[in-house]
Amino acid sequence: MTPRASTSALMPVAEAATALAALARPVAAAEMRPAEALGAVAARDVAVAAGLPAERTALRDGWAVRAAEIAGASPYAPVRAARAPVWVEAGEGLPPGTDALLAPEAIGADPREIEAEAAPGEGTRAAGAELPPGTRLVGRGERVNPLHALALTAAGIARLSVRRPRLRLLAAEPDALSPLLGAWIAGSGGTAEAAPRPAERDALAEALAAPGADAVVVIGGTGPGRRDASAAAVAQAGRLHAHGIALRPGESAGFGEAAGRPVLLLPGRPDAALAAWLALGRPLLAALAGAAPDIPQTLPLTRKVTSTIGLTEAVFLRRRAAGAEPIGGSEIPLHRLAGAEAALLVPPALEGYPAGTSVEVIFL
Repeated sequence: MTPRASTSALMPVAEAATALAALARPVAAAEMRPAEALGAVAARDVAVAAGLPAERTALRDGWAVRAAEIAGASPYAPVRAARAPVWVEAGEGLPPGTDALLAPEAIGADPREIEAEAAPGEGTRAAGAELPPGTRLVGRGERVNPLHALALTAAGIARLSVRRPRLRLLAAEPDALSPLLGAWIAGSGGTAEAAPRPAERDALAEALAAPGADAVVVIGGTGPGRRDASAAAVAQAGRLHAHGIALRPGESAGFGEAAGRPVLLLPGRPDAALAAWLALGRPLLAALAGAAPDIPQTLPLTRKVTSTIGLTEAVFLRRRAAGAEPIGGSEIPLHRLAGAEAALLVPPALEGYPAGTSVEVIFL
């Protein structure tokens, strides 16, 4: 394979991301407990059937009263109640005929002498007000977060249907990249299994066809070097759709399919591998999980960014009080890359952005 001389031979990033995602199908859903489902993507909406609480409930400890019966009560003008109030603990249902809570000190020596008033509903939660009937607790395509799990557990929903894609990472030794990619994959609702990448084409092609994963990511061996066999192995095991992406860094990335699964080829250099994962791997994982599109997040640039027309440029960023500080793109040294907190993908039609421009960022 010879080096490419121009961007005309490279597939545009947007086209590559769309084509790679099209090779993926949402993985089979599994039933999990809310705590187990954290980070996974909900396969369907989960809603409350019956409203909670079932009855008016105390939000704190206090005396249960009927508000209308003690209107105007104060320490200087106590109101004598028709019946003594009932003490309830937080979380307990209020006795019939009561609709408010008084503080412990609101009752004098005579339990029927009320020394404070309360508005109807004060200190309580009305029936069905915590979780009204039909409330959607998590929507299809949403990643289940700890607050979702809290609400699901409180609603008594023991299990929900989620998708958690399994990715196999094949990396050459020494492997410094798969732990990072594995952490990112786990944070986006998937699981990652790392294994050594065979150096020889035939052995790598066999590894690509091995069962047990929903997609395979090959790290390294994507360039024009004499020992680089990743693209040839994909072609041997299945079909190579693209090799060479109009992305800087990351031009030698590619993708294809083997054994009916998507295969993503990432360069071995850290900056190029991470840029290619952000541009191609994230959309692939989202397609496998059936995830809804991410909500764009923007920050203003503290310095200008320059880019090459015709290439999508990955720029790594560090967060500052004033916004996002560009710290480097192609060939960024590791000591600077290690400080990155976000990244920016500059579209190929732009020459960059002036300082102060609000840009869409990807948090790492």
